[in-house]
Amino acid sequence: MHMPSHEDTKLEGRYLYSILITSVVLIAEVAGGIWTGSLALLSDSAHVFTDILALVISYAAFRLARKPSDDNHTYGYHRVEVFAALFNGISLAVICIGIWWEAIQRFLTPNKIMGIPMLIIAVIGLVANVLVALVLKTDHHDDHDHDHGAHGKEDLNLHSAYLHVIGDALSSIGVILAGFAIWLTGAVWIDPLISILIGIMIAVSSYRVLRRAVHILLEGTPEEISIPEIASAISKIDGVADVHDLHIWNICSGHISLSTHVSLTPECCDKQSGILEQIRTLLLDQFSVEHVTIQIESENCGQGNRIVPRPAA
Repeated sequence: MHMPSHEDTKLEGRYLYSILITSVVLIAEVAGGIWTGSLALLSDSAHVFTDILALVISYAAFRLARKPSDDNHTYGYHRVEVFAALFNGISLAVICIGIWWEAIQRFLTPNKIMGIPMLIIAVIGLVANVLVALVLKTDHHDDHDHDHGAHGKEDLNLHSAYLHVIGDALSSIGVILAGFAIWLTGAVWIDPLISILIGIMIAVSSYRVLRRAVHILLEGTPEEISIPEIASAISKIDGVADVHDLHIWNICSGHISLSTHVSLTPECCDKQSGILEQIRTLLLDQFSVEHVTIQIESENCGQGNRIVPRPAA
């Protein structure tokens, strides 16, 4: 059974602290957007909502990843993160459509906007976003320094959440500029224009999240992994004749699995254990792939594609 470490407890506290700050910002921006009549502020609150989703997803994945596997879930509960990310991406797309639709209505029928209150609330939101970004950035580097292997997945989740918050800070700057411009010029069309730009930023985030989640659910090869490169590295081990039926996929964003068949040369068939250990060490040290299933064969079984033949001596 996994016992929470000091670093786990600290990481959990940082997640909860960030979620709390961001939730307060969301409430303030929704109330402020309704009060001032600013669509840009409401659009920014939608972006803040996506930040909360990203943080909750990361926190849930962090908690679920610590649950042990069982007979019904032999890989554990890591893939819950992927389904949550898929829901997150779809919700982002829906929010974009709503923002753009409302922006068009505001262009056609402009509303009176209170520039100064809008500006003040946006500044508060920006300060809170910077604070959360500092919390996540500090935790990312601290955990990396403590134990890169044990916290690789948490680092990935934190980095994703950190990018969400940075994006929201940029949209808050846009709202601040809009509030300042409206206060000086009275040009209320600036508000829906900024809203459209914020919607574009959210749409880009939605695309990236959906593309990544769908790729994992389709069990695609991890983007940072090259099958020919791994097969070539395995084939260079003495005694390996060829590599075939090689599959690499993600259980979730931080856990990679690999299975392959490896044929040995006739003179090395009695060295299976040693060669198997060399392959496992190679995959872990050079490619950070730990969960591997390797079938050692005395000759090619004919299953799957032969990827790398052993070059002639």
